[in-house]
Amino acid sequence: MTGRRLCTLMAVAAAVAALAAPTLAADWKPSKPIRIIVPWGAGGSTDQAIRAVTGDLEQALGQSVVVVNQPGGGGAIGTKSVLDAPCDGYTWSSGAVKDLGTYIITGTLQTKVQDWYVYLNTANATVVSVTSNAPIKDFPEFLEMMKKHPKQLSVAIAGIPSAGHTAIEAIKLASGGDYKPVSYDGGNPAVISTVAGETMATPQLLSEQIEMIRAKKLRPLAALTPDDLEIDGYGRVPSIRKWLPKVAADPIYFGIWIPKCAPKDVVETMNKVWKEKVATSKALKDFANLRGQIVSPYYGEEAMKKSWPTIVNAAWALQDGGRAKVKPDTVGMPRPQ
Repeated sequence: MTGRRLCTLMAVAAAVAALAAPTLAADWKPSKPIRIIVPWGAGGSTDQAIRAVTGDLEQALGQSVVVVNQPGGGGAIGTKSVLDAPCDGYTWSSGAVKDLGTYIITGTLQTKVQDWYVYLNTANATVVSVTSNAPIKDFPEFLEMMKKHPKQLSVAIAGIPSAGHTAIEAIKLASGGDYKPVSYDGGNPAVISTVAGETMATPQLLSEQIEMIRAKKLRPLAALTPDDLEIDGYGRVPSIRKWLPKVAADPIYFGIWIPKCAPKDVVETMNKVWKEKVATSKALKDFANLRGQIVSPYYGEEAMKKSWPTIVNAAWALQDGGRAKVKPDTVGMPRPQ
């Protein structure tokens, strides 16, 4: 066999092998900036969690990633704008996965979590805190006020559904008390209202409260966590299960969502980016340590497995609190046993 013929055969074999090989995830090269819609105000937990990974995404994709805050409707307005955008892989949504999974329950948006590719990055916890000069010493006194003086107990939440709303509704159901809800477009303004004394308490996310807790402008009473919560720079916060053992203490997972109509190469690329870049991100790890969160870089089936119990518990909390327009078990969410 001549050298020329051998080279030709090798070239043909290489071409055939290339055609037979699976398409690499890195084949998608975005040709324009990618938009991530944060359906809450700037400075809140979603905004913080998403901005913590935009640098890694830009580096991995070789394109700008623009975060757009579009609050309103308890996150539904911004999420709907993603559904209304061209499904070309250039517009993503974000937030807490329990909100994404319960829009259909509140009737604010006709979408299910199964309609999206889910990419989680951090897990957060909710904490019941009061303003520093509140006439409440501890969580038992908070529960007593819910029962005896509910109209005086103003509670700042980031809309319905939000982590804070889900938390206080679960407490209300378990304790038999009530409260005066004051709703804001995002966790950051809700927390600021409590710091300023406009409201007495907030059950929002730790990442939104942590700086004010460390500065002693908020006083944490209980954490919706299975065990006591240790806050770096503050100390220990008792688990709510010390007083209300049946209250769900699920982690609140945050991340990015891509509609399932997106091109396949976009999804394959994101899977690879999440596994190889986000999961090992120093920026994300530093953010989580600073904000009292847990790095949770799950995607695909693992992301759904992790987040599904949180979604179902949130859905039934809405149902039991009289806030559901659609009963959870009619849309594939049986009541937890």
